[in-house]
Amino acid sequence: MAPHTPHALISGAGIAGLAAAWWLQRIGWRCTVIEQAPGLRDGGHMLGLSGPGLATARQMDLVDALQAVAFPDMGLHVYRDRNDREILRMDYRTLLRDMQWITLGRGDLVRTLYQRVADTVEMRFGQRITAVAQDAHAVQATLDDGSVLHADLLLAADGVHSWLRQQLFAADAQALQPLGYRYASYEIDDPQQLAEQFVSYPEPALQSEYYALGHGRLAALHVWRSADCGEVASPARVPLLQQVTARSNRFVRYGLQHAASDSPVVIDDLALVTLPRWHNGRVLLMGDAAHSLSLISGQGAGMALASASVLAQELQRVADLPQAEAIAAALERHDQRLRPTVLRLQQRSRRLAPAFVPAKAWSFHLRNLALRAMPDAMLRRFFLNGLKSEAEAMAALA
Repeated sequence: MAPHTPHALISGAGIAGLAAAWWLQRIGWRCTVIEQAPGLRDGGHMLGLSGPGLATARQMDLVDALQAVAFPDMGLHVYRDRNDREILRMDYRTLLRDMQWITLGRGDLVRTLYQRVADTVEMRFGQRITAVAQDAHAVQATLDDGSVLHADLLLAADGVHSWLRQQLFAADAQALQPLGYRYASYEIDDPQQLAEQFVSYPEPALQSEYYALGHGRLAALHVWRSADCGEVASPARVPLLQQVTARSNRFVRYGLQHAASDSPVVIDDLALVTLPRWHNGRVLLMGDAAHSLSLISGQGAGMALASASVLAQELQRVADLPQAEAIAAALERHDQRLRPTVLRLQQRSRRLAPAFVPAKAWSFHLRNLALRAMPDAMLRRFFLNGLKSEAEAMAALA
């Protein structure tokens, strides 16, 4: 009899799901990825890979491909007020000269991962899991077309609002911890290249940022304080942003008017996901579904890559055990290795959240005065200390 090839069913074709497929294939698993969207989900905010997240990308031989789609020059960051006066400019090439860092769009990272697994992983777009059952021998997933798939392991990598988490672990009311902000991201048509390479328009309770993508396109990101939370229906997103940015710099209003028709406007809460356990039998939560860190941490993508690597390491370490025992041991060890890092990064997000976007005019102006008066050496130390604490937290995964 031929040896059994273990099979993983992965819900979600985002960073966590595709990275898990890459790593599990590497240790001899067969993978099937189920994605509710009809294709890869494009759009999303900008992200940075550094420390262990970048080290994991290097282990996956992704760095050259990621650098090819990365922003070529994220050096100069200019801050302007609503009247277009310059508040501050930072040269990250100087401030972060000792750090290795790749800045790119979330969609570019997803596409790069997809290209590495598309030929060897079964991809099922436009389908979703509607029911899950499991026993000591396998997990069974029913899809919305009525088909039934059997696997040795089900990975729920279906995002911060994970349906599988809600069904098998906890409702959003118990798992989600809003931080008091919402964010929006989209792309802008800017054929005249009116924006600088990297420019922010901060104001009390709101920050708007723009990154030049080249070819007359910009990436836009807004983060604002909000007591409201929950899903914003697609038709209501642009009107909400118009309301939020009504008194913003004229370029912010221009950008919203020129949002690219082929780039969806993404709006969501900045929220942490907190759970006492990430696995239930043969089901494991991955990425934001398990432990969303929010934009404030800046480490969500790196954690998703590193988490997939840790899972593969632990499954390979117990491969000689009987399968049920091996999976239980690997998932428990995955949790033990990951949890201290996640808790540390989430605590950092909680600590920084109150000052992430100053709410009051006086605190906003005080922050700006302090940044303008701060010597370059002190500013550099401030940035490096923040990145160092994140890197130390992530390094615990090694």
